[in-house]
Amino acid sequence: MYKNVKYSLSLTLLISAIFASTDCNAWGQNGHRVVGKIAESHISETTKAALIPYLNGESLAQVSTWPDEMRSAPGDFWQKKSSRWHYINADDNATFSFNHDHTKHKESVTNILEGIHYSIRVLKDDKSSLAAKQFSLRFLVHLVGDSHQPFHAGRAEDRGGNRVNVTFFGQPTNLHSLWDTKLIENENLSFTEFAQFIDTDNAEIITEYLASSPEQWVTESHNLADKLYKLNNDEIGFSYIYENTPIIKTRLQQAGIRLAGLLNTLFDSSAKPLAKALKMSANTNK
Repeated sequence: MYKNVKYSLSLTLLISAIFASTDCNAWGQNGHRVVGKIAESHISETTKAALIPYLNGESLAQVSTWPDEMRSAPGDFWQKKSSRWHYINADDNATFSFNHDHTKHKESVTNILEGIHYSIRVLKDDKSSLAAKQFSLRFLVHLVGDSHQPFHAGRAEDRGGNRVNVTFFGQPTNLHSLWDTKLIENENLSFTEFAQFIDTDNAEIITEYLASSPEQWVTESHNLADKLYKLNNDEIGFSYIYENTPIIKTRLQQAGIRLAGLLNTLFDSSAKPLAKALKMSANTNK
């Protein structure tokens, strides 16, 4: 059923070779589901109703992992082109700007920003087919999450930290995988518990998060990755977890809030910018 906005960079952009399918599953399953679950608590009833035909009976948390799960599917798109949707790599201090040309066809998308804007374009177009909108919603949910993982805007030369070897309590891994899954799994929480613990109704925080664009989201991630590269320690232990888990919680929180704001803007004509683009959840008070 699920067959399948040109960006220019003011500084030199380095798009790496396509990652192998195991290289860029940002946030892992739990992280993506946390983002989807937080978004679910902030979308309006109008948005919720509008999403029904595109979700096909599933939740935002459930569809959030679909683009990763499809990586092994047959076909030219999944085998050769879909991987590049998940990341963007750039030189230090790069500025990301949107170019429409690469978002007209899914086969022409070359990075995560183009993927986000392609998905938005399809969802806004009344002429898009149901299958195209289902595909684009699933990718949009996933890519908003990916855009907040620092190493999905990391260095081309090491494939976003995949070639930076570290040990996590004596077990070999790499910097990308550490941030995708291991630091999240170390919390020993289900995705629903994690989402509940970090969700927020603080209007000031929400307003700050929503006063942003996808270009800013990947710039934030790029700047974080740059700092994390410099602070990297080959042996990861308790001090690293203490210092960096708050960053992960903030990025997941930001992604969930921003996804909800984006979906409300797309599907609820009464949604207003910033904090008013969200439905405030009654069960959080942070």
